[in-house]
Amino acid sequence: MSDLAASALPHPTHLRVHQFAGLKAGPRLLVSAAVHGNEVAGVGAIQRVMAMLDEGSLTLLKGTLTMIPIVNPLAHRLQRREGERNLNRNLRVNPIPQDFEDRIANQLCRWIGDSDVMLDLHSFNNPGPAFAMLGPRDNDGELEPFRHQAAESALALSVGTSRIVEGWLSTYALGLKRRAEKAADGSRKTALLQDPHYGVGTTEYMRSTGGYCITLECGQHADPQGPEVAFKAILRTLVLLGMVAPGCVDLADPKRPVELLQLYEVIDRESMDDKFERAWASFDAIAQGERIGTRADGTPVLAPFGGRIVFPNNNAEPGQEWFYLAKPSDRVLA
Repeated sequence: MSDLAASALPHPTHLRVHQFAGLKAGPRLLVSAAVHGNEVAGVGAIQRVMAMLDEGSLTLLKGTLTMIPIVNPLAHRLQRREGERNLNRNLRVNPIPQDFEDRIANQLCRWIGDSDVMLDLHSFNNPGPAFAMLGPRDNDGELEPFRHQAAESALALSVGTSRIVEGWLSTYALGLKRRAEKAADGSRKTALLQDPHYGVGTTEYMRSTGGYCITLECGQHADPQGPEVAFKAILRTLVLLGMVAPGCVDLADPKRPVELLQLYEVIDRESMDDKFERAWASFDAIAQGERIGTRADGTPVLAPFGGRIVFPNNNAEPGQEWFYLAKPSDRVLA
């Protein structure tokens, strides 16, 4: 849909939230999907779990389960990643909202703050297997202080992926520092891209409120297995928290091989004429010194270390993330 046609449509006026309150005290779990409107693997999965609860084939034993199947209804209606901006960046309460995503954030932040644990369901553009994104290790630093490393690690292991990635916010901070050194054009878009808060999305905001969470990337947008990955992850999370009985889903083998990677670099696109060397997929292996792409002026973009490429985006606009780089992590998730 063109931007002109999109602007002619009335914007959604509410956020639809579903909540199941157990009669016994327990964890407060928030499950969300379609933070990016074209990432729909979790939408049907959430609806499927809600139907099971309604018909009685799944019983909530304790706690409170809150589910938001479509977090960004404008972007979802437009069948694209964003409505007016990226909701999963610069997420915070906005006393004077400037766009549709600011208004959604004002509601979403309240629901996040009222929860103890969050499972945020996403997907990605290029082909690749599902993976979980983990937060920081326990620390007292200024960037993302945290005290739930063990619980969050258990959550990441429980959803069943063969790959787990850490290091999002610290890596993003490096990119923000470089952006801030560039001249601003005065636009709100540029101001957001250079805002120190820009790397904060749903899970980072959740940790800032004292909870813990993971982002589950359910595979490529159109992967037919994505909805099943999301569905099983919701049930496995409920089992892990003791909110439903274990027999409702096959549990992930805690001793299975899991590749743990750490993001260490984000590279922005500088021009629409920046080109990849080939059609990369997330987690393709790269060797030290390998040519990943070429800048518009012919400058090669080389891998500083061996590892993997993550989230290569051939449709990235100048000033936005073009790709990430990851290397093996020394973290132990036991």
